[in-house]
Amino acid sequence: MSSPSGVRIAPALAALVVLACAPGAALGPRGQAPVRAPRKEALEARLGGREAARSYIHSRLAGWPNQLLVDRATLPRDDDAFLRRVARDTWTGLAALTDRENGLPIDHVRFDGSLDPASAEIGDYASTTNIGLYLVAIVAAHDLGLLGEADAIDKAGRVLDALDRLETWHAFYFNFYDTTTLERTSDFVSFIDSAWLAAGLIVTRSALPALGDRCSQMLAARDFGRFYDAKRKLMSHGEFVDPEMRSPYHYGVFYTEARLGSLIAIGKGDVPREHWFAMSRTPRLAEPAGSGGPALVRGHPGPIAYYEWRGLHFVPSWGGSMFEALMSTLVLDETRYAPAGLGRNDLVHAVVQRRYALEQLGYPVWGMSPSWVPGGERYREHGVPPLGYHGYDGSAVTPHAAALALAVTPVEAIADLRRLAEDYNVYGEYGFYDAVNPSSGAAAHVYLTLDQAMILIALANRLEDGVIQKHFAADPYVQGTLPMLGQENFFEGIGSLDAATGREDASPPAL
Repeated sequence: MSSPSGVRIAPALAALVVLACAPGAALGPRGQAPVRAPRKEALEARLGGREAARSYIHSRLAGWPNQLLVDRATLPRDDDAFLRRVARDTWTGLAALTDRENGLPIDHVRFDGSLDPASAEIGDYASTTNIGLYLVAIVAAHDLGLLGEADAIDKAGRVLDALDRLETWHAFYFNFYDTTTLERTSDFVSFIDSAWLAAGLIVTRSALPALGDRCSQMLAARDFGRFYDAKRKLMSHGEFVDPEMRSPYHYGVFYTEARLGSLIAIGKGDVPREHWFAMSRTPRLAEPAGSGGPALVRGHPGPIAYYEWRGLHFVPSWGGSMFEALMSTLVLDETRYAPAGLGRNDLVHAVVQRRYALEQLGYPVWGMSPSWVPGGERYREHGVPPLGYHGYDGSAVTPHAAALALAVTPVEAIADLRRLAEDYNVYGEYGFYDAVNPSSGAAAHVYLTLDQAMILIALANRLEDGVIQKHFAADPYVQGTLPMLGQENFFEGIGSLDAATGREDASPPAL
């Protein structure tokens, strides 16, 4: 049987009561009005309007690029030197695109053929995920030798100072804040965004002990049990505060980036371990005929079948994007701690991403994940449809997807990054821009803090022997959950996978 995306599903279809919507989506009350930021409105009025305020916002940034594109001939030929050059340029940009008064990263800058600030779009707001990953990026820059310890402590400390000034709900941060005035601009408190901020605090307290007490106090104050639906044993997408209500949607699909939040919530003791096994590994698939019931992992229902594409077997994500599959590996070494489960699945997703782009789409480069639209003016989902239960379409290839794949297919990922830099106008003074369309050659000349931070963290892990993953694994909240990760084997009876050829050496037994 085939789904609309062309993936063959076996043995049968069955409905799940609860599934995840697009990860990070803030779905809620109809007609909810945007949250006003009166101090920002007053500032803009005082300066002569929103457009007139652009130069002021630009003046608040710590830096600005001088070159739209770099000379490709200056990029090193040696792989290690190339990755270190990308890391250096990416960190330079992340540090520059922060508010000089409070130290918070802005969301993005977008250039329309020119670096002139008068024509650039400056997204002076930040999500809690942006802030969490920026904290990890500071640690990564320190581990790479790009930032001294005193400067790392200073930069991370300024972020913590800014967090102390933000409005919260039961100690949790709202989804978005204006980085100029620090006003909240959202009524939504997101589980997954809160989790990525927690991941940033965990890595920071592990790597920078001078900030350990402050990070620990922030972590202890936040009870992730507030997002837990005990009846369904799943995490809600989040809470709306005006009107006050819980999101009706849950993270029911296991293989998304939200799994890291579940791990942290369990490690803190905020939710029970049964939550980990309540998420669906293979949505829509019924249990095998004659099996007598689903497989059990320590008494909990386990995976019961596989999705398959061109001879490759996998547990699906929601949309088939790379960051759903591999964003968690920025901090969690799933290959080490879950080799027969998450680790193997991570590898398969990277391999299918590559083969789908090269074989089915005929692209010379690969890696699809939510990113800016090349030639457009918005951010949207991109993915490989067969890899997802829902399955995003999309035509853009984004460098952060290749960077994430460094964790599982490093040789192929390095070659992909190099080809992107050499064949497309996608490498600027602050490193890779956000995306390209391989069919048209158009590039999205956008530096997005989320995606740039993912690139830098992935590079630090590759160049410094999994250093960020080691910081995370050393934390007390995480250590107790690591044995749980290795309890599942998603691929019993399936042969080994050759990452270079992208082929499995045997088929699973017939169901």
